[in-house]
Amino acid sequence: MLTLLTASRMLPPGLFLDKSVANARVELKWECDYIREATNIVRMSELLKDETDFVVPKVYHDLSDEHILTMQYMKGTEIVKGNWSQETKDWIATQVMKLTLMEIYKLRFMQCDPNWANFLYNEETKKIELLDFGACREFGDEFVVNYVNCLRASVNKDRKLVAEYSKTLGFLTGLESEPMVNAHVDSILALGEPFSPADNNGKEYDFRSQTVTDRVRGNINLMLNERLTPPPEETYSLHRKLSGAYLLCARLNATVPCQKIFEEVIGLKYD
Repeated sequence: MLTLLTASRMLPPGLFLDKSVANARVELKWECDYIREATNIVRMSELLKDETDFVVPKVYHDLSDEHILTMQYMKGTEIVKGNWSQETKDWIATQVMKLTLMEIYKLRFMQCDPNWANFLYNEETKKIELLDFGACREFGDEFVVNYVNCLRASVNKDRKLVAEYSKTLGFLTGLESEPMVNAHVDSILALGEPFSPADNNGKEYDFRSQTVTDRVRGNINLMLNERLTPPPEETYSLHRKLSGAYLLCARLNATVPCQKIFEEVIGLKYD
């Protein structure tokens, strides 16, 4: 199918479908590797041991192998299916956004499947229970430093620095047209908007009225037709998780202190 679609030129060149398929192949293998997933669960449990708002299930290694993964049963309810108060929804969204930024910068290890069924809220314990660690991946220090600096440039509304870090990361080659560069930078600035002091002035971000996803979507056609290089391999899974966090906040109609979370977890000072 990939060969036919590529040969027929039905798809825009900037889609780089072969890269997306290669990434999907790798992650599908990860999802089917229960020994790897068990290791990921133990690692995430250790990384979050000091976090009081999250619970990672225990793995029963003596009842697990390459074909079976046996874990502690978690009693929470899927976060989008509970009849929660708006205060609880805001708290859930805040914790998921905090965890996403922590995974990028502090843990450098991320559960990359943003399926909302992977997050349960236990009303008795008041904790978020985390599931499905098959697609976890770690990020190298060099990538994290450059990526987070690009995020900081976005939050600080520094278009020039966003473009520079985008070239360092490999989003851009430096040979793109001006409209392509502007579309890319506009999209990155939109993603940083919930965290930006310039946009929020210390206030919480109301995802009920957000237009971030629509504005990013509005640039996709131009970027697919004019992109000269595929995005960095790490960002396929990272952006899926980040966009999932945005969509969850919108689904819960949440108001989230994004600026405060960003400043506490990542900070505005460049590495």
